[in-house]
Amino acid sequence: MVSAAGVITLLLTAVLVGLNPGPAPAQPRLATGPGWSRGWRPSDEAAGDEAWLAEGTVPGEGRRWRPMVRAALLDLHRLTGPGGAVAAGPVNGWNYAWPRDTAFVAAALAHSGHVQDAEQALRFLQRVRLPDGGFQARYRLDGTGPPDRRPRQSDGAGWALWSLEQVSRVSGRSVTAASLRPLLDDSTRFVLAVTDVGRRLPHPSPDYWEVPVSGTSLGTVAPLLAGLRASERLYASLGETRLAQRSGTAADRLAAALTQQFGGRFERFGQYGGLDAAVCFLMPPFTATATPAVQRRWNDYQDEALRPAGGLAPGTAWRLDGISWTPETALAGYTAAMSGRTRQAEHWMDWLQAHRTSWGSLPEKVLGSGAPAGPAPLAWTSALVVLTAAGMPTGSVGEQPQDRHRGTVNLGRA
Repeated sequence: MVSAAGVITLLLTAVLVGLNPGPAPAQPRLATGPGWSRGWRPSDEAAGDEAWLAEGTVPGEGRRWRPMVRAALLDLHRLTGPGGAVAAGPVNGWNYAWPRDTAFVAAALAHSGHVQDAEQALRFLQRVRLPDGGFQARYRLDGTGPPDRRPRQSDGAGWALWSLEQVSRVSGRSVTAASLRPLLDDSTRFVLAVTDVGRRLPHPSPDYWEVPVSGTSLGTVAPLLAGLRASERLYASLGETRLAQRSGTAADRLAAALTQQFGGRFERFGQYGGLDAAVCFLMPPFTATATPAVQRRWNDYQDEALRPAGGLAPGTAWRLDGISWTPETALAGYTAAMSGRTRQAEHWMDWLQAHRTSWGSLPEKVLGSGAPAGPAPLAWTSALVVLTAAGMPTGSVGEQPQDRHRGTVNLGRA
């Protein structure tokens, strides 16, 4: 884990391009500067980095992305504090712990063999949860609370449950053995409450776009549905049939409500708002299977949100600034890998690897010119890269029968 001195090193060595969001930005500001000046150097690596890597594995052995995955794992290690708090990024307004980012990092750590670190990250979430089982939008790294009055984000409980099930399944350790039962019970209780046991959609809440909303977005509902499915599996693994059935019934109801509100177009707010990356949350591994309609719109998102540098915007209604965002691009790659669309996953992994910083970290954004921008490393993107590599099939990979993408990414599919 990173010491206090290590955190200071993170703050000093990461950079921003023409970007200073202040302590509490209403929404992410966009980078407009010419490039990067400085970042990680070999001498910045802690003496224990190699030993830490050796405790687990680097997913993607033998593949061309292994250097990227290795760097991403090291960045996650450096961004994680001794109490399990994961900084979303190393500087300014990113140097806080978001439940969403922490959940994905915990899953990535588990899939790379660092189970104790993964459980520690989840215990941080368990420690900072609110009395109703939900979460604030973000927290100080010491867990003392939010740094501002940013509105709560309801998706955190869903992501906590999804991550908890991932870590438990990969590690073979039950949530009880890992002392994480309160996180399971309270997060489930929160999701059941805000959805009336699945009978209705939750009230509007900001989601991963980090902007105010007036309607309930797919980016809030889909994670709650994923969380209920995970809760069902976790309770079943503990032999608690009644609680598993309760979560499963609520998940079935919420899936029906989601389809009624969002079905057909699957746009950000249902029938309007444009496609955004939240459609990925309706693909495996967040759901067992995706309907043909979801698969079509998932492909549409990758076509229509494409930016000049070759990555994706958060959504088709996002500002036309030419900037690609790496978390959303990595989400497309991760869900492609977990859906058996290997060529698509390879495409996005190649793009991410080609647009890293000069020191190997994954940035938040890529300018239209192809230059990395924003804070680097970014925890969510780094975690998604590790998860994608872990989910890719081993051995030689050829054209997959289900690989279909008809748009401007031009992956050579029919």
